[in-house]
Amino acid sequence: MARPRLILGSGSPRRLELLGQLGLTPVDIISPDIDETPGKGEQPRPYCLRMAQEKARAIPAGPEDVVLSADTTVALGRRILGKPEGRGEARAFLEMMSGRRHSVITAISVRHGERQVDRDNVTAVRMKRLSDAEIEGYLDTGDWQGKAGGYAIQGPAAAFIPWIQGSYSGVMGLPLAETAALLRSTGVLP
Repeated sequence: MARPRLILGSGSPRRLELLGQLGLTPVDIISPDIDETPGKGEQPRPYCLRMAQEKARAIPAGPEDVVLSADTTVALGRRILGKPEGRGEARAFLEMMSGRRHSVITAISVRHGERQVDRDNVTAVRMKRLSDAEIEGYLDTGDWQGKAGGYAIQGPAAAFIPWIQGSYSGVMGLPLAETAALLRSTGVLP
């Protein structure tokens, strides 16, 4: 029996790269267009899971196709730090996380026909205390753009992260252990 076709419901180059580490190349890559506004009082973890689920449902697919979508959210306590709207918000995020621990939540949702299964991964991350010069230098790289919390652990901001507890690939945007388990349940992975 042929394996189901995999559709990646994400425009993230990092997620595509991480899928490649599992030996997978999706037949299609579609960036879902959904409203990513958190609900009033919505907590980071349920918000992240809801986003992944909505993204998976927003992708057109045949009954035999498997759609994989994900959402990554940075949480500082109960506060959701999404993708910064501009340099000023990115600076504010970095200043808030400077010298503190925060959580990076990545939820994944896999839809196969009428069945949809989800998992999430929470990784604790500590950011070193940042000087104004470090923040400005990082902002000048532009690497913060389009990144939850205003940074990417695999880019120049790696120099700011002395400690994580959890999944490195989850902080990048796709926790591979959880993703592999869900894709095995659909037959995409043996």
